[in-house]
Amino acid sequence: MTARAGDLLRAREVDLADARVLLRHVLQLTAAQIAAHPERELTAIQLAQYRALVERRRAGEPVAYLTGEREFYSMAMKVTPAVLIPRPETELLVELALERMAQGRAMAVLDLATGSGCVACAVAAERRAARVTATDISAAAIALARENAARHGVTLELIESDWFAALATRRFDVIVANPPYVAADDPHLDDGDLRFEPRRALIAGTTGYECVEEIVGQAPRHLGPGGWLLFEHGYDQAAGCRTRLARAGFEEVFSARDLAGIERVSGGRV
Repeated sequence: MTARAGDLLRAREVDLADARVLLRHVLQLTAAQIAAHPERELTAIQLAQYRALVERRRAGEPVAYLTGEREFYSMAMKVTPAVLIPRPETELLVELALERMAQGRAMAVLDLATGSGCVACAVAAERRAARVTATDISAAAIALARENAARHGVTLELIESDWFAALATRRFDVIVANPPYVAADDPHLDDGDLRFEPRRALIAGTTGYECVEEIVGQAPRHLGPGGWLLFEHGYDQAAGCRTRLARAGFEEVFSARDLAGIERVSGGRV
C-alpha cells in the first residue's frame, strides 16, 4: 500500500501544521519540496513510519519529541523527553541578554537550568567572543546540550550542577535562567505538551517561586560589578519576581513582555 504526500496532508488526521512537520520528518524533505511535488508517493516503510507518528500525535505526544527537533532562535535544536521543549517566548530571554553584551567583548555568561542548551547555544552563536557556561542538574540534559553545541559549532562549558553548587566562587557578567516556575497544583500541568515534559523541569514547588527565590538569593555572589540577572517566569509572576529582586538588592529591576504582551522575563543589576 502506498499514499501520496498531498493526500496525507488533506486527510486531516491531525492538525495540518503537525502533519506537515511529521511528513517532512519522514521524507527528510523541506516544506517547499513537498508542496512542489504533492504527488510524491511514500514507500511502504515511509507510510508505516508516518502512520505511527500520527497515532502517537493523536495520543497527545508533542511533535518535538516525535521528530526529536524544535527550532529556537533560527537554530534546529535536538530535543528528547529528558528536557523541556524550547518555546518561542524564551527567545525574549536571549534577546535581553544580547542587549547587555557588546559584540567582541569576552564577557562571562552563565545559563542556569540549560536543558537542551537552546539559550546558551543562541547566546554563544550571536556573541562569539563570550565565554558561555551552562549548568543543569540533569546529566541527560548536559549530554544533550553538548550535542546541540557541537551541531551548531559553538563552544560551551557544560557543568552538571544544582544551580550554583559546582561553581564555587566564580562570577559572571550576565546570568540567564529558565527555571521551573510552575506550582505543584497548577491545573495546566494536565494540558497539552506539559503532560509529557519532565516534571522536575516544570514544577518549582508549592508556590511556583521556589527556584526563582533560590536563584535571586544566590546570584549576587556570582555576578561581577554591574552584572545582570535575567530569568523567565510564569505569566502571572512578574510582580512577585520584581519584589524578590528588589529585596535581594538588585537595581534597575524590570519585567519585559513577550510577543503575546505577557510579562515573561524579569531581571535586575547588582
